[in-house]
Amino acid sequence: MNARHGLAARSCALLVGALLVTGCAIPGAGSGASGPPVAAPSVQVGDRWTYHGRDGFRVGVEWDETHEVIAAGPAGISVRVTLAGPTVSGSRIETLAAPGQVTTGSLMDIETRRFATPLARYAFPLSPGQTWNQFVDDFNEGTAKAGQINRYVRVGGWDRVSTPAGMFDALRMRVFMRLDDEEFWRGPTQCNYLVWYAPAVGASVREEKSAEYWEKSDRRDGVGAMRAQNTLLQLVSFTRAG
Repeated sequence: MNARHGLAARSCALLVGALLVTGCAIPGAGSGASGPPVAAPSVQVGDRWTYHGRDGFRVGVEWDETHEVIAAGPAGISVRVTLAGPTVSGSRIETLAAPGQVTTGSLMDIETRRFATPLARYAFPLSPGQTWNQFVDDFNEGTAKAGQINRYVRVGGWDRVSTPAGMFDALRMRVFMRLDDEEFWRGPTQCNYLVWYAPAVGASVREEKSAEYWEKSDRRDGVGAMRAQNTLLQLVSFTRAG
């Protein structure tokens, strides 16, 4: 293990340990119901999920986000992601080696990253209490920089989740990420997400995303972390092909 990898591992261990052991730092991590393992979903060309997103603090940003399967077969899966809103717009193509296994896609926002090995967005079959922890080399097409991210996931229990698309039985998942965007003046972004995955739609139905980083001079001066993300993403509609 090189020095950089070791530092990332220790940072992730400290972050995860503090959040999991103290308990008070994990909102929504209640004792959901147990249930059988969840198998990988079947995916067809034309499957479409539409979400409504909201991000911001004093000034909110809102948008609609559509994910549509445009290719699916032995060679993998391609999903076109389109965003539309008053101040947010654009599209990208995400590719998956298999359901949940991302080879090209986003981590925190609307960026596109290419992963050297598939990122396990979902490690099927999913079961309450399951965990996985990955260090993945990637290339960020937006910044034209290569790096290594750390992503840790813990699957909680089953919850009954209300969304604009209706009520769903969903597995609650806690996601911690340490990104590779450290600079001389700031530390890496630390992400703390809560995701509900619903087998009925083969995707998440609600995501609560929070992220922050430290400016290095501020940390020495005792100033608090800089908030980088405060997002709520909810399913609005789902259409199965055919």
